Amino acid sequence: MMTTGKDVITPLKALAQRCQNQGNAVAFVQPLGGGQVREYTWKQIDEEARKIAAYLHAQGMQQGDHVALVSKNCAEWIITDLAIWMAGGISVPLYPTLVAETVRQIMEHSESKFLFVGKLDDWDMMKAGVPEGVKQIALSLAPTDALEAFPKWPDIIRDTAPLADVHQPELSELATIVYTSGTTGMPKGVMHDFASLSTVGEKMIKVYNLTPDERMISYLPLSHVAERVAVEIAVLYVGGKIFFAESLETFGEDIKRAQPTVFFAVPRIWSKFYQKASDALPPKKLNRLLKVPFLNKVIKKKVLGAMGLDECRIALSGAAALSPEIITWFKKLGLEILEVYGMTENLAWSHTTEEGDQQIGWVGTPNDGVECRIGDGGEIMVRSLGNMKGYYKQPDKTAEDLTDDGWLHTGDVGEIDGKGRLRITGRVKEIFKTEKGKYVAPAPIENRLATLPGLEMACVIGEGMGQPIALLNITPEEQERLTKGHEKEHFTKELEALLERVNKELDPHERMTTLVVCKEAWSVENGMITPTLKLKRNVIEKHYAEQIAAWSKTRGVIWEA
Repeated sequence: MMTTGKDVITPLKALAQRCQNQGNAVAFVQPLGGGQVREYTWKQIDEEARKIAAYLHAQGMQQGDHVALVSKNCAEWIITDLAIWMAGGISVPLYPTLVAETVRQIMEHSESKFLFVGKLDDWDMMKAGVPEGVKQIALSLAPTDALEAFPKWPDIIRDTAPLADVHQPELSELATIVYTSGTTGMPKGVMHDFASLSTVGEKMIKVYNLTPDERMISYLPLSHVAERVAVEIAVLYVGGKIFFAESLETFGEDIKRAQPTVFFAVPRIWSKFYQKASDALPPKKLNRLLKVPFLNKVIKKKVLGAMGLDECRIALSGAAALSPEIITWFKKLGLEILEVYGMTENLAWSHTTEEGDQQIGWVGTPNDGVECRIGDGGEIMVRSLGNMKGYYKQPDKTAEDLTDDGWLHTGDVGEIDGKGRLRITGRVKEIFKTEKGKYVAPAPIENRLATLPGLEMACVIGEGMGQPIALLNITPEEQERLTKGHEKEHFTKELEALLERVNKELDPHERMTTLVVCKEAWSVENGMITPTLKLKRNVIEKHYAEQIAAWSKTRGVIWEA
């Protein structure tokens, strides 16, 4: 198990070390639009955090108060997190895509007294959910109406003296409440203390042999523990530089500016890289070129360079299984994507694939200090000091998911091989039974389908049906392309070939009869996917309930009318 004690360094002590050892080194690079960026040194980060902490005290914040934060990733997001801890508070991050109803649920449930409002695409969608009496503060990149209505970050930094004596938390103190994105119902508030953040922070840099020279790009939501630990906490403990993405439209330039040495992505991102590269250079042609000795290195560098990944030495994928086809394709280019496993409830600290020990379809061995076992019904259970302290104000749900002796019920089904590697075969609540009484795990099948260029997401359903079917979403780019000439006919043939190919890889009871191309895009805004880009199966199935029976009686590819 992990050890705790005086030798454990909290995130605030890690910040003090960075200031002492690398104080004048640039740590954050923030795009400001129009090609402009602002660079922050460690000393500047510390000073601004101390000023915000002092301002919170001046506004009446008490030790132990909950302070919420809603913003897309930016330098001030992390500085705010540090400032809340310096002031003795508990940070409550909100996803920047929540609707007003969910904002109100979380704000009221967490009893947050302050809200930092930052870089957002649709503040109008959210602001009605902020409860009366909550004091709001606008980050520098906040929407115009927030900047006009609330105290502004630049003014606070200009007019406030830095807090001299920052709070030094005990390891047992609560650091943050992270609300799960929730595929069903009310989000649960996962409580993590400073012991979790500290021990995982120190051990993570050893697992990946991180150095002060690392470069990372921060673009996945910092409100989710994976990005917060892999980027914010990692850099606090080792140093390095974080480049923030400006927008979805500029992501290509942002990643090329960063030239990340460490890059973490979810399968959907890796799939987009693969699809775009395959459009430009089809896999068969790539294979031929890679066989030419004098072209091999040039082609690898060119293809990875087009993605901004030619300097990447650690490539990670998590949140869901990554297609074997995509893993193999990147490996041919010299980039080994290592699958990792974790969840909000264990601070994303569970399993890691080690370089050179990759077995496709498996997520590696337990991280330092993590124990893993297979429980009833094949459920994966883990125990470590990365595990949560429980769900805020929900002792009954805590008792359901966390045993008295510290084992966490993950809700995932899996198996462990002779080397201790873990394979995830599905979710306990997602596995369905066909009318023949056979069980089907949808995720691995969806994973195989998602490799087709132009395909965004797949949702395999089949509860009580003769055979499963798959509902599909295609990318906006593909939607636009299909309006031209005979492209729809061509894409239909590609889908038919995909259905045949994937079915050959499945057991008879798993084989799909039908692929349905749905015309409505699944998004966070319409509730079809979570802010972490996971399918909300119950919502999707309910949305198409009236059509599913008819679709299941048809074979082949259907385009929703």
